[in-house]
Amino acid sequence: MGLHNVWIRTLSDGLLRADQIVGLTAHATPSLPGKSPRWLLDATMTVPAGSGGAGSGWDIGILHRTLAQTQTEPVGAPEALARLLDRLDRPDTAGIITPSTTAGTVRFTFSAFADDSEPAGSANPAPAGDLAG
Repeated sequence: MGLHNVWIRTLSDGLLRADQIVGLTAHATPSLPGKSPRWLLDATMTVPAGSGGAGSGWDIGILHRTLAQTQTEPVGAPEALARLLDRLDRPDTAGIITPSTTAGTVRFTFSAFADDSEPAGSANPAPAGDLAG
């Protein structure tokens, strides 16, 4: 599997290594007074997450990270990201996938890491893929 050198930019948690993802979901947040629901595109990671304290005990659950947030359902976004990950699953592939949203559509752009022969900081990554979801 080549995805250990492919990273995905999250909405607010930095970068996730693509080979750690076991699920992709789109779901709506609950409607709150004065706040309309949002749609989230989440990645489920292979690592458990724990939280709690001495009085409440310790809960173990799966770890989710939000990749994108939209006003409307991002139809096809999980499938589009899965297709891109499949295309990038090569031993020599390395770079960052960046999700972006426009009017409920989620797009994924892949920027390959610079060649080792270039000086650090001089790279201008070119997108190798752009898929809408």
